[in-house]
Amino acid sequence: MLVFADLHIHGRYSRATSQRMNVNELVHYSLIKGLNLIGTGDFTHPEWMKELRNSLGEVLGTGLYKPTGQTNRQVYFMITSEVCTIFNYNDRIKKIHHVIMTPSFEIAEQISDYLSKFGSLQADGRPQLKMTATELVEEVINISRHNMIFPAHVWTPWFSLFGAFSGFDSLEDCYQDQSRHIFALETGLSSDPPMNWRLSALDKYSLLSNSDSHSPWPWRIGRETNVFELSTVTYNEVVDTIRKKDPKRFKFTIETNPAYGKYHWTGHRSCNVSLPPSEAIKLNNRCPVCNRKLTEGVEQRIEKLADRPPGFHPEGSIGFKHLLPLHEILASVLNMKTLSSVKIWNIYNALILRFGTEFNVLLEASFKELTQIVNPTIAEAIIRVRQDKVKIEPGYDGVYGKIKIFEKKSKNTKDKIDFKDEKVGLERFI
Repeated sequence: MLVFADLHIHGRYSRATSQRMNVNELVHYSLIKGLNLIGTGDFTHPEWMKELRNSLGEVLGTGLYKPTGQTNRQVYFMITSEVCTIFNYNDRIKKIHHVIMTPSFEIAEQISDYLSKFGSLQADGRPQLKMTATELVEEVINISRHNMIFPAHVWTPWFSLFGAFSGFDSLEDCYQDQSRHIFALETGLSSDPPMNWRLSALDKYSLLSNSDSHSPWPWRIGRETNVFELSTVTYNEVVDTIRKKDPKRFKFTIETNPAYGKYHWTGHRSCNVSLPPSEAIKLNNRCPVCNRKLTEGVEQRIEKLADRPPGFHPEGSIGFKHLLPLHEILASVLNMKTLSSVKIWNIYNALILRFGTEFNVLLEASFKELTQIVNPTIAEAIIRVRQDKVKIEPGYDGVYGKIKIFEKKSKNTKDKIDFKDEKVGLERFI
């Protein structure tokens, strides 16, 4: 069975998160998107945990949950949470985010009971804990060997393992002797597998891609996704696949182009300054407008730590596919700034009615099939995104990248879509 899994989201008790992030909305939009496994997020928050317990029932023997009364098309939930550890290392404050996965509510509550000693769990769905990353991993694994933990969005400038402002230069520096319990890294929106492949030290880890969504809308949830092929859909099967980095079961990840992410290039939002690494380095990472320190982007940070050239492809790596949310594609073609406009929703809903899910539209629908529902320009845009033949003006300092699907007519044959190769065809990855 193909499993489309978004394992890192947030509930409605996290800061800057939509109040519509509840179980019913998550199920509704997961089915539309094409997800069949999602993380609950925020199990450490007592009110969210209460809602989860009231809304979800365990699927016996699987370590996964589904909404009570759910029939037909199913969405499974895995019990997950993100936490922030804040600690001092070599006289510098480190703020690192981690995702915890666990197979039951009972074990989740044991974890929460322990973590409550280090910070308020009610203040935020993503609690800030005064403990080291090493202590967190050690205790989570001590509570149950079935638990899994991995660093979240590892390259973003703030709150991440390799972040420019409070991160580390190596995983071992962060997790010390508990590094042996880390089997995966989350790449985040501003990086993708090829960028991470430039560091040989990361070869042994599974590279996970999740949305870190703060709203249930289909242009947020599932925008980055892990695709597994599993004989049985269970918590242990998913975790074992990730731990072993098994290419027979871990088929590929769906990634937004990293330039779309909010921290891909170095820049200064207040001054509208966005720079590639080479230009930022020439300026000593100082804003050319106000002379303040620039927010160092992910691409520049990777350049600092990389020991391989761009384009290196390590043996045994898991595949990936660049895509963009369908709402973003429609907004770009229609030149609309509001993703939730009625016009976009009408086109979107017509496509979902015909093809079943957004992933079917993005990955499988042919140009001919698409033009039966939408005009040829929109159909071509979807195929261009599928074939990774779009331009994106890189995001920087908290600003999303700008999508340019039809920037200009190009004579370069690489920019032209191939109608003989218009489908991704999931069989390529299976």
